[in-house]
Amino acid sequence: MTVTGFKPEKIAIIGAGPVGCVLAAAFSSAGHEVILCDLVRELLEPAKDPGIRIEGAIQMSGRVAHTVTSLDALADDPPELIFVTSKATALPLIASAMQTFHKPGIHVVSWQNGLDTERVLSDHLGAEWVMRAAVNFGVSLLGPAHVTVGFHQPPHWLQESHESGKEVAAAVCDLLTGAGLPTQHAERLVDHVWQKTILNSALGPVCAVTGKTMSQALRDPFLYDLVEKLVKEGITVARANEVHLGWDYYRYAMNYLKSAGDHKPSMLVDIESGRITEAEFINGQIASYAEMAGLEAPYNIMMRSLVKSLES
Repeated sequence: MTVTGFKPEKIAIIGAGPVGCVLAAAFSSAGHEVILCDLVRELLEPAKDPGIRIEGAIQMSGRVAHTVTSLDALADDPPELIFVTSKATALPLIASAMQTFHKPGIHVVSWQNGLDTERVLSDHLGAEWVMRAAVNFGVSLLGPAHVTVGFHQPPHWLQESHESGKEVAAAVCDLLTGAGLPTQHAERLVDHVWQKTILNSALGPVCAVTGKTMSQALRDPFLYDLVEKLVKEGITVARANEVHLGWDYYRYAMNYLKSAGDHKPSMLVDIESGRITEAEFINGQIASYAEMAGLEAPYNIMMRSLVKSLES
């Protein structure tokens, strides 16, 4: 599916963390005018000069055209396409700020972890202008505008929140693919989002609570057992809510987690950095969906509570 009608002149990316930097470098190197936005000025300064460096499984570089430290700066000349790559915990504030300048014709993509991030944006901006992506790479920030990609397993997936946005969503897939991030349009993105969220719900919080890297946690037989129980609980909740994971998802998930490297997941990095984690949008949301289906999710509730207790 290809569409030529939507060709944004400017692309804004909210969040200069590792995911935002990959997107900014990809679009910049492909010749698009990119505006990178983040509250932390130090993260933005190298993005214009000398530029963003991406290494590892993805190797590219790019200089963004503009950087801003406030969403208010986008109001005078709003971009036609905005990617939100910040932590999901910042979404209510970001969506509220965008609501002040958003107008028909401005399309927004949630390029984030967790369940229902697109719903937060839709509640503020209208579902017809919102899209959601499921991202298949692992990234870490080595320094401002300097990112290492641990793995890249395309395609990425993207879908509109309202059927009226289907053609624009297909065009955005083409833009991403043309920028070196192969992306396909999904008919049931919810399945891909849950597949990734269950993985994140199982290993991220265990590492955050114990301080262990991914491979260290999985080498510990007691923690491996806990990770396995979290995966099984997530599968049960997903299937109770009619999410299609695939008949062999359990085996896939455990093999995927076993291949995790000796590095820290973002939830542990957030705890060590004194930041709010995404546990509420991951384990907390799985627990909420369990309640809606008349189930209990004791392992996800426990991990959400333990992680939240460690947050500053």
